[in-house]
Amino acid sequence: MKFSERALSISPFIAMEFGNRAAALETQGHRVIKLNIGEPDFGAPAPVVQAMQEVLTTTPMTYTSALGLYPLRQAIARYYETTYGLDLDPSRVVVTAGASAALLLVTAALVNPGDHVLVSDPSYPCNRQFLSSFGAEVKLVPTSAETRFQLNADLVREHWSRDVRGLMIATPSNPTGTSIPIDELAAICAHARSNNAWRIVDEIYLGLTFPTSAGSPAQTALSVDPDAIVINSFSKYFGMTGWRLGWCIVPSEMTPIMERLAQNYFICPSSLAQHAALAAFEPETIAICESRRNELNDRRSLVVHGLERIGLPVPVAPDGAFYVYFSVRDTGMSAMVFCKRVLEEAHVALTPGDDFGEKDATEYVRLSYAASIPELSEALVRLERFVAQTRPLIAL
Repeated sequence: MKFSERALSISPFIAMEFGNRAAALETQGHRVIKLNIGEPDFGAPAPVVQAMQEVLTTTPMTYTSALGLYPLRQAIARYYETTYGLDLDPSRVVVTAGASAALLLVTAALVNPGDHVLVSDPSYPCNRQFLSSFGAEVKLVPTSAETRFQLNADLVREHWSRDVRGLMIATPSNPTGTSIPIDELAAICAHARSNNAWRIVDEIYLGLTFPTSAGSPAQTALSVDPDAIVINSFSKYFGMTGWRLGWCIVPSEMTPIMERLAQNYFICPSSLAQHAALAAFEPETIAICESRRNELNDRRSLVVHGLERIGLPVPVAPDGAFYVYFSVRDTGMSAMVFCKRVLEEAHVALTPGDDFGEKDATEYVRLSYAASIPELSEALVRLERFVAQTRPLIAL
């Protein structure tokens, strides 16, 4: 059987490969602490689960509009008003089968073969795959600790060329957990807009932004660029990963394009998940999610300080999501070797930087602290023991 060049060109998702090996070790009787996948351990909030149980027996689970259940689109628009102070027309909200489906639809709507698109290095690998699948030429822009592993306006200008048609940004970012300051994001978007280029801003971790020294609250890109396309999800802040439900907000003229694509690609998102998700925006649910955000902030402090104590430095402290991007340069091992050995010898699953880009990728490792504090504490003990055991060998 001959497969498409598109299918053959997609690289494996290394985080999932390490997950497969972790599962194999567990079948052998080892207790593996899995910090390689970005999945909150909280699960869906109780009001959402209760709503799902109720609608399952009271509501016909028929197709909804391809754009999503209209009351849910209204609820999302109200959420942007109460959280970010935006007056958002619900017609611009497109409910999708997870943020991945939103990215698929948006790239299908915008990308033509040969279009050049700027993406930061490091960044979430699947986002680049969506762009490439529709023929985009992805231009990875190298970042560094000095730029918080994020694009800034100077980098965008430096790497801009006449053939750039758009850019994709994630803030807060996977794998680094770092955000782009809102003024910098405004400057980036303004430059792209002045060159008639579209802006996709992945905000699936925006609800999981933590207090900074400046104390500035999280802000959506729409607050500085009303015509940006933003992607969000019920998976992270609401802890509903397996429900496969997300949304995007698009300019009004793009809505009918998204509808036609969604009709053909997906028919509609899960009816059951949509009806239940209406409860996600109730005050009781938001209070639960805010409590969880505070818990994640405590986990962040535990992990960052623990890694620094072990001698695995974190060049830029994360201010969002639930990831830490730390350096293994001083161990004398590449990120891939470090992660393989830690998994086999210490039974802690991590993800090497090779998954996320090219520049200095072999020197960095991503840790997801979406696990419980006891699990994280035990993982840090195991990492400390592993590093202490390998350092004498490195010295020799």
